[in-house]
Amino acid sequence: LLESNLFGHVKGAFTGAIYPKKGLFELADKGTIFFDEIGNIPLETQAKLLRVIQEREFMRLGGVETIKVDVRIIAATNVELRKMMEEGKFREDLFYRLHVITVPLPALRERREDVPLLAQHFLEKYGVENQKPRLELTPEALDLLLEYEWPGNVRELENVIERAVVLSTSPRIDADLVPDHVRNSRRFQMPQFVVPPEGISYRDEEIAFQRGLIESAL
Repeated sequence: LLESNLFGHVKGAFTGAIYPKKGLFELADKGTIFFDEIGNIPLETQAKLLRVIQEREFMRLGGVETIKVDVRIIAATNVELRKMMEEGKFREDLFYRLHVITVPLPALRERREDVPLLAQHFLEKYGVENQKPRLELTPEALDLLLEYEWPGNVRELENVIERAVVLSTSPRIDADLVPDHVRNSRRFQMPQFVVPPEGISYRDEEIAFQRGLIESAL
């Protein structure tokens, strides 16, 4: 089925092939084809994919005619292809053909500055879908999102925002609409002090710190 989708098939190539069909490579000629999770492609199909990349030609499933194409290939994966290659689960020659220009995408916890931008994007997206325009996160809710580790990366953030939008009853999304597992992950952090050359009053800073803790608890 995958090869039929990629390369197309001729009539009678397999049971159910009652008419010829063009594949994605043929449709993407002079354009771009995107492979999401390319590590999931079976080894047999990897060999045929390699031929298309190297020779820029292929045959439809069950056919004998060679079809030439000029296609840009972009691939994405969330697994270590090099490790799969060493384990014999991914072809070495295909790996190096794909490994021309790579764009590593760090985990969301390593680029927390993206969280507000992504959150705003998803607020607008699901606000439109749920007829709730002009939604915004309160500073308290945003602080919780910034402190969370996001093991599920952007997809998890999207789910959290979608849930908050669906449950919201006002334009402002507060911390109470943030799921418990995100809200309870907040860790205590020591405040950062900058001591000026003239020094500070330890007693005054201690009182201010205690006051901050009490106000936060309240």
